[in-house]
Amino acid sequence: MHHHYILYKPWGYLSQFTYNLKRNKKLLGELFDFDPRTMAIGRLDEDSEGLLLLTTDGMMSEVVRSKKVEKEYYAQVDGLITDEAVVQLANGVQIGVHGQKYTTLPCAAARLTEIPDLPQRAKKIRDERHGPTSWVSITVTEGKFRQVRKMTSAVGFPTLRLIRVRVGNINLGDLQPGEAKEISAFNL
Repeated sequence: MHHHYILYKPWGYLSQFTYNLKRNKKLLGELFDFDPRTMAIGRLDEDSEGLLLLTTDGMMSEVVRSKKVEKEYYAQVDGLITDEAVVQLANGVQIGVHGQKYTTLPCAAARLTEIPDLPQRAKKIRDERHGPTSWVSITVTEGKFRQVRKMTSAVGFPTLRLIRVRVGNINLGDLQPGEAKEISAFNL
């Protein structure tokens, strides 16, 4: 029998259960009593937070990571993002992936008119003296290394905070950072 979990990965944690390099890192196994066979489906980098799906079913991992499943992110960016930049994001932008130029697939992108109701991050982003920030929603079907961060930088608005809020039909909902729950299945 397989186990499936949803987790609000907090900022500062790696999306893995083991880490063999010398520096101490915070790992997913510290957050919940997961089945020992559990693996993260995809990754959120250490500086990102939000919805992470975990499973003991390798086939389910392949389904979730496919281009058939949307992943939605809220990005707090440096500056007041323009309509032009949002259109560029939606149409696809050129980023670097493994030393090669890559144009992202078209995606859904929209400026958020209100600050999302999200828990405060453990480490403060910055204060208002450094200029304004704004929020954008970006929904992709691919997942290149640090893709969303690279996309916002490519249009001139570097990401300050990145939260994955949805994978397919599964939303972050009212989960709090570090909170996980086991579910019977992923209804994508």
